[in-house]
Amino acid sequence: MNTLDSCPIPRLERILLCTDGSEFSEGAIREAVSIAKRCNSKLHVISVVEVNPELEAYAPGLVEKIEKDTRKHLETIKERAEKEGVTCDTITHEGEEPYRYIVKETARLKADLIIMGRHGRTGLTD
Repeated sequence: MNTLDSCPIPRLERILLCTDGSEFSEGAIREAVSIAKRCNSKLHVISVVEVNPELEAYAPGLVEKIEKDTRKHLETIKERAEKEGVTCDTITHEGEEPYRYIVKETARLKADLIIMGRHGRTGLTD
């Protein structure tokens, strides 16, 4: 077995992949599926639909569309993982401050690893 094919972390049973459906998530999705396959880990995929009371009040149709698109995105990831032989489940939450849901799910699942996409440095000062 090639060292690139072996699991980089012993006893990596549960991986939590956080995705927002953006282009920045694609690399995280690819790596999460790859690591889960190499480590025979279960993959849990979470997406938080960030909404607030104002958005729900003024654009309920938009919230429903975002939720539908999110479920479709998660289902696509699940199908992709299962094609690679990776057991995968999906989790959605709706609310403000997505990080709170990620932390909650990490604890609930007892995740061994969290994988998420990164964003460019736009808006950050050097």
